[in-house]
Amino acid sequence: MRNLRIVFMGTPDFAVATLKTLVEANYNIVGVITAPDKPAGRGQKLNESAVKQYAVSQNLNVLQPTNLKNETFLNDLKLLNSNLQIVVAFRMLPKVVWQMPEYGTFNLHASLLPNYRGAAPINWAIINGETKTGVSTFFIDEKIDTGDMILQESININPEENAGSLHDALMTIGSKLVLKTVESIQNKTVKTTPQKETSEIKTAYKLDRDNCKINWNDSIDNIYNLIRGLSPYPAAWCMLENGKDNLDIKVYSAEKEKTSHTLNNGDIVSTKKELKVAVSNGYIIIKEIKLPGKRTMDVKSLLNGYTFEANAKMM
Repeated sequence: MRNLRIVFMGTPDFAVATLKTLVEANYNIVGVITAPDKPAGRGQKLNESAVKQYAVSQNLNVLQPTNLKNETFLNDLKLLNSNLQIVVAFRMLPKVVWQMPEYGTFNLHASLLPNYRGAAPINWAIINGETKTGVSTFFIDEKIDTGDMILQESININPEENAGSLHDALMTIGSKLVLKTVESIQNKTVKTTPQKETSEIKTAYKLDRDNCKINWNDSIDNIYNLIRGLSPYPAAWCMLENGKDNLDIKVYSAEKEKTSHTLNNGDIVSTKKELKVAVSNGYIIIKEIKLPGKRTMDVKSLLNGYTFEANAKMM
């Protein structure tokens, strides 16, 4: 059995679950690499990453490099004398870093690789209407998310699930998969499989303003999947044309109603309790919405104090 000295790399909550699992399994974490503190909020107070907060609470050694090729950082990393590095929701590593430990550097990715390589695998699985996704561990190589596979575990996506609930489910099974992967490396039983390259591979593109915009001329299923696939973050958005107002709004939660109607796509139907947007083959019933400068609210609360004109529409 190998005596492991582990360096863990990660930044958000998704990574904390795995680090916590490793600590509770009594693995020797000799260092934690995370993002530098960033100013946030009105007071520009320095904000520590979720991983740093947990690592400090466990008295772990924390490094926060701005540049992963910096000589001082590389020397500090070498001095930790680790023989295994684990990466969860961090950033692309230079070769000099991932090649350093004797037993390699492996990554946890929130998809069933080779599908959904890239920045936003959880969101795109839902946006594309997948009914199944999962988590994968693989050894890092020169490209993004292409290294030899170690282990995988799948999970069903229920039809009402949003990115937030799927994130939490994958975070839990991912931390267990990392533990299994570490055990196999420790016991010298680890086996790898090259990822199969095909023309059918789907990509988890970085989310931006363009691909988060609702196209009300799209199919009812695609619009519904986009809204839940971007909730709670970064949220699907569109323009609301209401009288003289042209507002940027965000939609966090919706239902779909398949039915026939004679309205144009984007036309709004509102009552005191309900807000519906006409689309091909039915309506998108908006449940949670955010107007500029306002808090996120359920539609009933919005309709208490906001009036939609007769010709209001979503653009």
